[in-house]
Amino acid sequence: MAKQPISRRDFIKGMAAGAASVVTLGILQACEASADGTAATASTAGTTGTDTAAASTASSGTAAASSMSYTPGTYSASAAGIASDVTVTMTFDETSITAVEIDVSGETADIGGAIGDDMAQAILNAQSCDVDVVSGATVTSNAIKTAAADCISQASGTTVTVSETDDSGSSDWLGEAPEISENEITETLDTEVLVVGCGTGGWITAMTAAEEGAQVLVVEKRESPTGPREDIGSINSKLQLASFEEYPEFEINKMEALQDIVRYGGGYVNSDLIRCWEDNSGEMIDWLTELLEGTGNWYMSLEGGVGNTSDPGRDKAYATGHSPHTTDDAPEDTTLNSTFQAHCDELGVEWKLSTALVKLEQDDTGKVTGIIAQDQTDDHYIRINASKGVIMCTGGYATNTEMMKALQPQTLDMKVNYTIGSTCDGSGIKAMLWAGAKFSPVHASMMFNRCCVKPDETAGYETTGKWFWFGEQPFLKVNLNGERFCNESGPYEFMLHSMWMQPYHTYCDIFDANCEQYAEQFDEVGCCRLFAFPNGALSNRTFEAVWESNEALMEEGYIQKADTLEELAEKLNIPTDTFLATVEHYNEMCAAGEDTDYGKEAHRMTPVDTAPFYGVRTCAWHLTTLSGCQINANMQVIQEDGTPIEGLYATGDCSGGFFGDTYPNLMTGLACGRTMTFGRRAAKIVAAL
Repeated sequence: MAKQPISRRDFIKGMAAGAASVVTLGILQACEASADGTAATASTAGTTGTDTAAASTASSGTAAASSMSYTPGTYSASAAGIASDVTVTMTFDETSITAVEIDVSGETADIGGAIGDDMAQAILNAQSCDVDVVSGATVTSNAIKTAAADCISQASGTTVTVSETDDSGSSDWLGEAPEISENEITETLDTEVLVVGCGTGGWITAMTAAEEGAQVLVVEKRESPTGPREDIGSINSKLQLASFEEYPEFEINKMEALQDIVRYGGGYVNSDLIRCWEDNSGEMIDWLTELLEGTGNWYMSLEGGVGNTSDPGRDKAYATGHSPHTTDDAPEDTTLNSTFQAHCDELGVEWKLSTALVKLEQDDTGKVTGIIAQDQTDDHYIRINASKGVIMCTGGYATNTEMMKALQPQTLDMKVNYTIGSTCDGSGIKAMLWAGAKFSPVHASMMFNRCCVKPDETAGYETTGKWFWFGEQPFLKVNLNGERFCNESGPYEFMLHSMWMQPYHTYCDIFDANCEQYAEQFDEVGCCRLFAFPNGALSNRTFEAVWESNEALMEEGYIQKADTLEELAEKLNIPTDTFLATVEHYNEMCAAGEDTDYGKEAHRMTPVDTAPFYGVRTCAWHLTTLSGCQINANMQVIQEDGTPIEGLYATGDCSGGFFGDTYPNLMTGLACGRTMTFGRRAAKIVAAL
């Protein structure tokens, strides 16, 4: 099989595999940009790829230029991307498109903001807006196609439209590993421990391996490492142990926690991995606390809260969260990234940034010996040999629409696009599967009811919304028929999964003028808490900061404010009579102090009876996927028969076995704590070889 060409931009966006057995990681051909880097012209035209699964097919109106005639000139049009309006400018002669310029400067730099050149070249090559989307940048791609269709409509006098993206989920998202010939590899590097990907897991893995005396090289496809999450879950850290005398409710029974995580996962978990986190996470937090506080710029706090213990409700909360905070004397530019980078520099950690994983390399026994990577600055291939092992910290597949369609289409139904979230495209998972890894049996995500849409919009991955931090407060929530439909309290995803069962996978949050008083009364835990914790620890955001965001959402037409409930229903486009009956019944239960419909805790049964009234359509914010390749308790990636792939280790969202159906967010920071704990464990094991 011949080597498949892979351009720099293709790997940044994680292009999906093509049809049949042909791997087409380069859906869009590399192009020679014009002097300003924004335009493709006829002189550089080539051919496009054929990944039909990744394409958004156009309607019959999107004919090639050879079958259409145009009024010569230059035309522009814009369409909404994920973070900005995308503008396409196209020049035509009588029979063809002669130039395409695309402005995606307002999109996320390493994702939608990097696809303008390739999409311009593809449109020019195809002489049509009917081109493949870029996997990982679907929303921006579709905005470009919509704007291009508008330009063609203007020039041709014919209405040209783009059909909806194919949601069949039948694509061959995995494909086959690309074959890179020896003469294509122009650089070879050697190290002991190779860390692939640097974010929440990669930082901890690299620092630990270097502290253990190993030679460490980190490969990261972005121009700089991503920042780690800052809610970190653990059991029996020194901070927790010291709190038990004053706050005995913070003490955690490990067996109870284990059983809870198993239940959240529907049994699709490896209980030994959960025990591994329970037994090692405290030490990891202690090490991290010492590292950070040793700089004089940080202190670690325990997010001490387990909710209202006298009215605990259906779901138990655990005081697992730890958060680092800068001290008053810390320089203004102090970040976890800068702190970790300084420590890595002291330890001699080596880096290859803007370098993308292409595939894992294995010897005749199947042992992983290193990787083939591609330098994104000039596209040359690099062989990196790792004598001790490769530790994968590459994240999940949240931005790979083809994988999402195939593996968890229900998540695409619930989410709306927003600029903050995972940028991972599943390339690490695919590389491990090509090497023989066993995949997760179920596919889940970490989602928060923290995005909103306008009153004429509904959920779905092709909708762009706004961040709505207030969405996790357990106020009254009604579907688009004006009916209450579940217990609004508890794990965020329970609410969202219940939302999927409702019309258009969308619901409305309803609250009133007393919402600040009620939000404090709710006694929330974790990142949605808006007031200091009982032990004095700071919340992630204050009520004042969140309400300032809410006021901005009102100005932008997301949150609706009304003097009457009738007016609110009209503004939200939900049936007035049904909504009024729902609120009346709900207020009666609040007055009685008992939710006889769904069993919400009494202290969270707060009425909607004081003007002004507020409402907003709420959907899911998709943070990351949680299902990757299976690992054992030594962090080794395993095969279908349960035996390890020698030389290959993983942590974080590219690994599997810890989470199943639902993320247990009432164990604050569990995903981050799992990732850091397992990265540290993997580093110690591999460095000792």
